[in-house]
Amino acid sequence: MSTAPTSAKDAALQNKHTRLAGTPTFRYMRRFWPFYAMLAPGILYFLVFKYVPLLGSIIAFQEYNLYGGFLQSEWVGFKWFQQFFEFVHFRRLLWNTLAISFYQLIFAFPAPIILAILLNEIRSMAMRRTIQTIVYLPHFLSWIIIAGFGYMLLSPQIGLINHMVKAFGYEPIFFLQEPSWFRTIVVSSGMWKEAGWSAIVFLAAIAGINPSLYEAARIDGASRWRQLLHVTLPGMMPAIMLLLLLKIGHTLDLGVEQIYVFLSPITYEVGDIIDTYAYREGILKGEYSMTTAIGLFKSIVGFVLLIVANRISRSTTGERLF
Repeated sequence: MSTAPTSAKDAALQNKHTRLAGTPTFRYMRRFWPFYAMLAPGILYFLVFKYVPLLGSIIAFQEYNLYGGFLQSEWVGFKWFQQFFEFVHFRRLLWNTLAISFYQLIFAFPAPIILAILLNEIRSMAMRRTIQTIVYLPHFLSWIIIAGFGYMLLSPQIGLINHMVKAFGYEPIFFLQEPSWFRTIVVSSGMWKEAGWSAIVFLAAIAGINPSLYEAARIDGASRWRQLLHVTLPGMMPAIMLLLLLKIGHTLDLGVEQIYVFLSPITYEVGDIIDTYAYREGILKGEYSMTTAIGLFKSIVGFVLLIVANRISRSTTGERLF
């Protein structure tokens, strides 16, 4: 008597699989299965290294015990968030982070766009490729090496720039010890290191513009400047807005390396940011719950900024991320 329901259940399951196999989506996946197989490593990478670690965010609400793990750690609610917000230098950390991020948005973000446009105007392919190779190279240097170059350029004793300053009869400037120069040095070094590499995206966007648009502009008598304004920049706009939205979403995420290699106790007032504070708390002091709470706070703020910027972009320029 128990075989009838089982048989009926098996028949229904078989019918369901048959219907699924007959759907266009399943037939499409079965037909192009090699492409989906090629996607598998990338999907696996994101699952293992991006999504699974999100489960570790729960330690932001625990008194995390490294030896006890998640299950044996005590729940403390929003204790670490409150402790971070009540930190005596919280306003300084937030202000420094926003200020440096703003400077990067104003000065560093347009740099690869301008560089890509200038490279596109070079008619000699050999010259263009040579310059491209030269401006790409700094991307592959570590921030330790960049800091060494900075010291050789800015040192009051051996720095090339200070030798030039003294040659004009002025006193050497202690660039690396002057708080007023810190943000300029950080933003400028970032531009020098990443502008060439970031220009690749914009060069690809320019390459994707239909050449007939330039021909039509030339027939209408448009100068090179007019072609730039009315053909090149509109063609680059989707890539520009995409990267701008992503940049806004990472407003609080400046990274430790770039700031830390130039930071000193003298420049803490203008250079100490959320990431360097999280490094001191998490790596040097072992406060893993605190640093996880800081990272979660940054992620939430970045997500909100991304949503707002995406809505503004969609309503003003028509370009959007999602």
